[in-house]
Amino acid sequence: MAEVTLTIDNEKVSAREGQNLLQVIREQGIDLPTLCHLDGLSERGGCRLCVVEVEGSSRLAASCVTAVREDMRVTTASDRLLRYRRMLVELLFAERNHVCSVCVMNGNCELQSLATRFGVDHLRYEPLYPRLPTDASHEKYTIDHNRCVLCARCVRVCDEVEGVHTLDIMGRGVSSRIINDLNQPWRASRTCTACGKCVQVCPTGALYIKETLSAHVEKRPDLPRRIVDARKKRVWNS
Repeated sequence: MAEVTLTIDNEKVSAREGQNLLQVIREQGIDLPTLCHLDGLSERGGCRLCVVEVEGSSRLAASCVTAVREDMRVTTASDRLLRYRRMLVELLFAERNHVCSVCVMNGNCELQSLATRFGVDHLRYEPLYPRLPTDASHEKYTIDHNRCVLCARCVRVCDEVEGVHTLDIMGRGVSSRIINDLNQPWRASRTCTACGKCVQVCPTGALYIKETLSAHVEKRPDLPRRIVDARKKRVWNS
């Protein structure tokens, strides 16, 4: 595979043709924030937290869905980028009902960690406070739409790794939410295998195991990558 040379934060680096910017940036040891990205799943470019500046373009580029090309000049950290990332985290908090103190993921939440990282200790935007339901009809799991950030990790792992596509997204904009099959209660789903992969990859408290205490939350966001790698190596085939 052909190599390309580009500049990231004033450093010349080499990359493989076909890689996206996020992959190359992380290979350089740069901790670029993400929510919708997860190793082992397809890229969505939805959360926009991984945006970077690309010389020659006035628009910020989502690095996870931007392919590398020869002679690119990329900036991953600037006052403008920090301002945008903080704004995005604030908007995520304002869009739904994220009350950390009563959330099962308090202290283990990726959104909460991003808020700490970017110094979000208050919101400059009026919270929408939508009236969203919680579906606890499943025997093992609960989905609380108030905590969902629509990263679609659960949708992609259900489709791409488990292969059943029980989960999907209904609606548009702020009215969007995760649904089971044709918007049925979770208990009524005939496709769900109760594998729990969706719960393991959820970055917030939107999906969790019933009767789980916040101090005992153990999610495995590395699960898709491990499964995909094992399948490629055929380690489960006799």
